[in-house]
Amino acid sequence: MFRTPTRLRRLIAFGPRGWVRIVRFLAVIIPHASGRLAEIREDAAAIPDPALREQALASIDGKAYHVQGGSILATFLRPGAARRYVEIVAPLETIYDYLDNLCDRLDGVPEDAYATLHEALLDAIDPNRPLGDYYRDGPKRDDGGYLLRLVRQCREGLSRLPAFDAVRDRLVEVATFYAELQSYKHLPPQQREDACLRWYERNSARFPGMQWWEFAAACGSSLPVFAMLFAASRPNPRAADVGATFHAYFPYLSAVHILLDYFIDQAEDREHHELNFVAAYPGLDQATARMRALIQEAARRVGALADGEYHAFLLNAMCLFYLTHPKVFEQHLDAQSIELLNALG
Repeated sequence: MFRTPTRLRRLIAFGPRGWVRIVRFLAVIIPHASGRLAEIREDAAAIPDPALREQALASIDGKAYHVQGGSILATFLRPGAARRYVEIVAPLETIYDYLDNLCDRLDGVPEDAYATLHEALLDAIDPNRPLGDYYRDGPKRDDGGYLLRLVRQCREGLSRLPAFDAVRDRLVEVATFYAELQSYKHLPPQQREDACLRWYERNSARFPGMQWWEFAAACGSSLPVFAMLFAASRPNPRAADVGATFHAYFPYLSAVHILLDYFIDQAEDREHHELNFVAAYPGLDQATARMRALIQEAARRVGALADGEYHAFLLNAMCLFYLTHPKVFEQHLDAQSIELLNALG
């Protein structure tokens, strides 16, 4: 995957300190994240309803890298704090992935259930909310308390963060955006695009200069949540630093995250007639140019942060992961992927 000079230069650019961090991420953080996910998988395997059990296991087996990648900022925390961080990220990302599978793959889930199911995500990151009945609008199946246990595990982890109160409002805001997106993106074709367009129009004054699908992509990322959890993992973060970190991630870095995911899934989404935000651009050249601009803006913003080197590490690692993925070469997107890597500077 690193057969081109651009990719090799990007890898070398991490430097000795970066390579030490890569080793810690691979040797310490990923094994812990994988071990925690294995425990969650045991719980998922005991779900009484076979359809829910199938989707829960599929969301873990097919998306383990979401939990592993979502834990990357733990690389920069001390061992105890890193463990606490991963103990939140693993069940929280599992909630994201499980609910996504229910809405995407489980037959017979009514439209009203999309928002109700995603109340679990809001409950998971806001201990002030009363716990809900997430299946009350469907699907009418028994998960044996699986989803509720994930919610409680997240809340328990949040209670151990030294500065949770400093980020709670930001967490609630970005998780609410994510939950709203799920209510729109799973609607029938054309109806979902119109709903997303109207949604962005209601928010365009706060986030100007974006296309509706770029805003939707930004809302579809869990990375702003994980960035806020990282800030809360260290005592007494400054309000200005928390705000700057949030606005570096949302909507810029988070939009890059999801657009890259759609970038490598273009062929698959065409085959299955699924919504793809990269396909919303007039053409591949326009998509590449715009994604390049978003990457540059994300890189500029994270570079200006007090702990910018940590977030730049995440951005670089994320871009390398997506833009060296086998799907890039299978779809003959090599030239575009190199152009996007060059946007990192």
